[in-house]
Amino acid sequence: MRSPTPLLYDALCTRQQQGRKALAVLLDPDNLNEASLLHLLRLSQAHPVDYFFVGGSLVLSSHQAALIALIKEHSTVPVLLFPSHSLHLDGPADGVLLLSLISGRNPDFLIGQHVVAAPRLRASGLQLLPTGYMLVESGRPTTASYMSGTAPLPHDKPGIAACTALAGEQLGLKLMYLDGGSGAQNPVSAAMIAAVREAVGAPIIVGGGLNTGEKVYAALAAGADVVVVGNHIEAEPEFLAEVVSVVASFNNVAAVATKTESPVTNA
Repeated sequence: MRSPTPLLYDALCTRQQQGRKALAVLLDPDNLNEASLLHLLRLSQAHPVDYFFVGGSLVLSSHQAALIALIKEHSTVPVLLFPSHSLHLDGPADGVLLLSLISGRNPDFLIGQHVVAAPRLRASGLQLLPTGYMLVESGRPTTASYMSGTAPLPHDKPGIAACTALAGEQLGLKLMYLDGGSGAQNPVSAAMIAAVREAVGAPIIVGGGLNTGEKVYAALAAGADVVVVGNHIEAEPEFLAEVVSVVASFNNVAAVATKTESPVTNA
C-alpha cells in the first residue's frame, strides 16, 4: 500500500484560487532512457517542477513502470499517468488524468476504454482526476489525432472549444486539458484559452507546442492554470530553467497580490 499523498485535485483547486500557476513535464516512455531521465531529474531539483505526467499517444516500450519507479526514487514531485489506452495504467504513480476525449466523437475514447479500465482503477489506489481532453489543430496531424481517429478542434474557433469545455464541466469533469498534441507546430491560441477560461471554472491544463518562454507566458496570461512541456524538454533539457522562471514570475505576482489583499491587524 503506497503512502498517502495530498489530494491532487484539491491542491490544484487551491492553487487556482490563489492565482498560482503550475508546471508539468510530460515524459514519454518511448523517448527516455535511464540516463536521460536521471539528467532531467537532476535539473528538476535545481529548477523545481510541480508535476510529472507520464504517458503518450502510442506507448511502444514496456518500461513505463520502471520509469515511474525511478522518478519516485529520486524525486518527491507528484507523478500522474497520462494514459491513451487502458493498457497504459501501470506503475507506482500518485494519480491518473482520467481523460475523456470530448473534442472527438469516438465512443472508445469517450467511455469505452474507461469501462475496461474501471475495475483496475478501483483496485489501484490511484487518485482519479476526471479530465475533459480536447485536441486542438496545431498545424499538422499528430499521433494523438491519428490514434484516436478523431478530428481536432479548429484552432481558430475558440467558441467551439468554450462550448465543448462547458459541456464537459456540466457532465461532471473536473479538469479541462487543451492539447495541440505531441510535436505540435503551433500552440493552442491565447484566444481559445481565454474563451475556455471564461466558460468554465475548472482548472485548465494547456500543452503542445510550448517551446519558448514567450509561448508559455502567453498561455498562462490567457488563463491556463497548468502548462505542460514535453518534446522540447526531451530535446533541450536546459529549456526547463527558462520555463520554470516564467511560471515563477506569475507566482511571485500572485504572492504579492495575496499579501496586499490580506487584512492588516494591530498587535
